[in-house]
Amino acid sequence: MTMLSEIKTFSKPLIANLNKLGLYNVQALLLHLPLRYIDETHLVAVRDLRVGEAAQVEGEVVHAEVSYKPRKTLIVRLEDASGQLTLRFLHFYPSQISALKVGNKLRVYGEVRSGFFGYEMVHPTCKAVGESTCVAETLTPVYPTVAGLTQGTLRKAISIVLKQNVLDETLPANTYQQFHFPSFSSSLQALHNPPPHVDLQALENKATPEWQRLAFDELLAQQLSMRKHYARRRSVDAPQLTASKKLVSTLLKSLPFALTQAQQKVALEIESDLTQPHPMQRLLQGDVGSGKTIVACMAALQAIESGWQVAFMAPTEILAEQHYQKMLTWLTPLNIQIAWLTGSQSKKDREFSMHAIANGGAQLIVGTHALFQEAVQFKKLGLAIIDEQHRFGVQQRLALRQKGQPEPHQLMMTATPIPRTLSMSYYADLDVSIIDELPPGRTPIVTKLVSDARRDEILQRVRESCALGHQAYWVCPLIEESEALQLATANDTYALMQNEFPELQIGLIHGRMKAVEKQAMMAAFSSGDLQLLVATTVIEVGVDVPKASLMVIEHAERMGLSQLHQLRGRVGRGATKSTCILLYQNKLSETARARLKVIYESNDGFSIAQADLNLRGPGEFLGVRQSGVPMLKIADLNRDLHLLEAAKAIADKLLKDYPDAVDRHLDRWMGGVSQLVKV
Repeated sequence: MTMLSEIKTFSKPLIANLNKLGLYNVQALLLHLPLRYIDETHLVAVRDLRVGEAAQVEGEVVHAEVSYKPRKTLIVRLEDASGQLTLRFLHFYPSQISALKVGNKLRVYGEVRSGFFGYEMVHPTCKAVGESTCVAETLTPVYPTVAGLTQGTLRKAISIVLKQNVLDETLPANTYQQFHFPSFSSSLQALHNPPPHVDLQALENKATPEWQRLAFDELLAQQLSMRKHYARRRSVDAPQLTASKKLVSTLLKSLPFALTQAQQKVALEIESDLTQPHPMQRLLQGDVGSGKTIVACMAALQAIESGWQVAFMAPTEILAEQHYQKMLTWLTPLNIQIAWLTGSQSKKDREFSMHAIANGGAQLIVGTHALFQEAVQFKKLGLAIIDEQHRFGVQQRLALRQKGQPEPHQLMMTATPIPRTLSMSYYADLDVSIIDELPPGRTPIVTKLVSDARRDEILQRVRESCALGHQAYWVCPLIEESEALQLATANDTYALMQNEFPELQIGLIHGRMKAVEKQAMMAAFSSGDLQLLVATTVIEVGVDVPKASLMVIEHAERMGLSQLHQLRGRVGRGATKSTCILLYQNKLSETARARLKVIYESNDGFSIAQADLNLRGPGEFLGVRQSGVPMLKIADLNRDLHLLEAAKAIADKLLKDYPDAVDRHLDRWMGGVSQLVKV
């Protein structure tokens, strides 16, 4: 693969700027595709301009002045044979004033508006016109760029590599026969230099055959990479954990509830995986309150009964503490030794836990990210359980997996349902289990949308609920005041609640409190010592307080759907009828209105997750900025579902029949765009 530094005509500053865009080699530069296009292939007379449309006009500057009312503005009038066009610049430099002086001939491009003097453009692009100035023969691409790298320089760099490179096909021709796609070479040429007659809307919507060809190639590369990783995992040794003969059945008999059919089905899938000689990598999905923890506990007992240790990792100390307390309740009667490891422990307690982990005395170790730090040594790690797996970065998950020899099995859990298209793409290398049934006795949560103007009614609702012996959450999105957003803060709300409800015991919890303080506050709320808990979204994941039956969420319009659904799931965990009130500001955007409508109408985590994906896109949904998973740059999972289905169908055959071609394709797409991290 040719590196950009090997191209003689590329200067060091140019290469440095391209590197800032994540472009290090020729393949990456070729696949750096336009965001949009400008039509500079023809000139439009002033009299033929249309308001709201972009156009290119050529004429002579007949007037130029700097006006100071109502604000400093450079006003230029451009004249052609049919009329005058006003150009308005709100930000400008002295060099621009000299370039736009009377008598100069210009070619300008911009969106046409209706102004006081007729047609006008605000901040159009301007070019000086000479005798040899030609009209563009193709549409002009506009690329993603960085400060210091102009569109012109970027276009020239891409043009150079387009001419120098032979853009061969990586895969056999029959890969594409069902679609009748253009070649890879002609697709790139057409997208970097589109002909003037092309359908501009289809081009910008990535609906042309050329865009679709590259989207298919990208999706196919993702599928091939995932399949190769899946096959690699199957070739690695892992502990073979025999099915539990004693511990699991003893645990189930001691429980005050029976497993649902969905839990039983998933538990059998996991049990079977753990008996295999290769590492399990299973994602356990289950909506809020569906009972994932007991299924994970059964898997842990299978490993422990086979003589192996289990690590149980959660993203926050509050959630880790809750798992720890649950495991103590369930497993202490079975004589299972449980250790606790977090960053906030005292040095003495930490050393005690680490010693028990290293000598094998601790059979189950519950904790936070402290579990995968280098100093922690397991004697015989056989299974790693990761709750809310999307909250951990890829490297963190890898570090935990590398604590065992042979490689331990891995069970990942999430209460954020993964839409089918995401499962097919970003989770294609995992086996997926779904608990799609809630335990009996759970009452549906009633969701209400209430304007902030009715806050007094909501306060009265909180007072009445707590007077009946129930508990309530009041959730605020920020800890400190933000002038930009003007949102209520947890600290201010806590003070207001204390004034409003002097008869109640009120607590405050947020992410900047010390872990010990957070745990003490949650313990007080869980035990019923507090009736009202003012909180930030730190309580979003996993906190389980059965007597909490009312939740009020401030500024619900600012939050993502999955986050709202997670928060809502903190109530309704007992038999009491529960309510979640979403407080919103009256001036709602269309997107916020759509979000709140979805959460109001549905309690189904999967339909909510799909709507969230549609509204926010996979980047926000997956939190990939933290996870290290490369995003699709061209394909869109909703628009290109048919291409994803086809890529999935053909991937195994390509791996089997054309392994060398697969490697070339992966080198082009994964090496050229971004290196896939194995999760």
